[in-house]
Amino acid sequence: MTGTRRPAAPLATTDPAQGQDRVQRPVVGVVLLTMNDRPEEERASQATLLAQRGVEMRICVVGNGCTPDVVPAGALTVVLPENLGIPGGRNEGARALAELDLPPDYLFFLDNDASFPGPNVLARLVAEAGQHPEAGYVQPRLTGPDDTTTPRRWVPRLRAGDPGRPGTVTSMTEGVVLVRRTVFDQVGGWCAGLFLYHEGFDISYRIWARGFTGWYAAGLRMHHPLSSPSRHALFHRLAARNRVWVAYRNLPAPLIPVYLAVWTAATAVRAIRGGGARESWRGFREGWAGRHDQDRRPISWRTAWRLTAAGRPPVL
Repeated sequence: MTGTRRPAAPLATTDPAQGQDRVQRPVVGVVLLTMNDRPEEERASQATLLAQRGVEMRICVVGNGCTPDVVPAGALTVVLPENLGIPGGRNEGARALAELDLPPDYLFFLDNDASFPGPNVLARLVAEAGQHPEAGYVQPRLTGPDDTTTPRRWVPRLRAGDPGRPGTVTSMTEGVVLVRRTVFDQVGGWCAGLFLYHEGFDISYRIWARGFTGWYAAGLRMHHPLSSPSRHALFHRLAARNRVWVAYRNLPAPLIPVYLAVWTAATAVRAIRGGGARESWRGFREGWAGRHDQDRRPISWRTAWRLTAAGRPPVL
């Protein structure tokens, strides 16, 4: 679905450089989604975005089923007539940025309540990408507003005891990630059908299948409110459904039952502690029933080995 697009004035940039020096700076397209449900957080987040230095920014605000109320001066806007979900909305923003006269070198996907703690974070992420050309995506360490607390689910590797340790990773935290635009285009963007949850696992599998890796720049921090998605009943259903779809879309056939068995056991244990068993079972059944509607492109056994060697076998 393509929504209504509103062209920018000149497109947003906060870098005062002019002439040839300006052209040579890396261009980063920033995609922000909104449903106009947290305007104060959005204003605060955008203020830290506009304070970034050292890169050229092209900002696109996507209204997921709405016309955005909070938009930086000069930003491109996309108005979608209905909520396409997070991955679908982000795809529309990336598509709009790719159609500009000067498409971005990188895409940065930013949650509308996440913030940059300093003015050089985006430039340093781009620098990390330059130091790791094998990485299709680079992401910072995400913390709470205290700049210290990092929940386990925000660390993109299995060994999450030390969230400050950088390295190659095989999954991602989707709301604060820098992706090379050419790589994003090669893998076809986010899987819109997932709607919400686990789209990072899906796209990272496909990025690794193209021969790239992921890089966790743990020395760079970004902030996000500390909240748990499991407080919502919808989380349990969609997370279970999407686990099935991610497995069916990406894994070699012999690994699918192993992956689903591992995650079913993990979900059962979590349900004992935090509930959600009924909704999880409902989501699993929905995922299994709809698996054949997914675009199946299984990774090779070589990619499965690379993922395992990088610290996360593709059954976990």
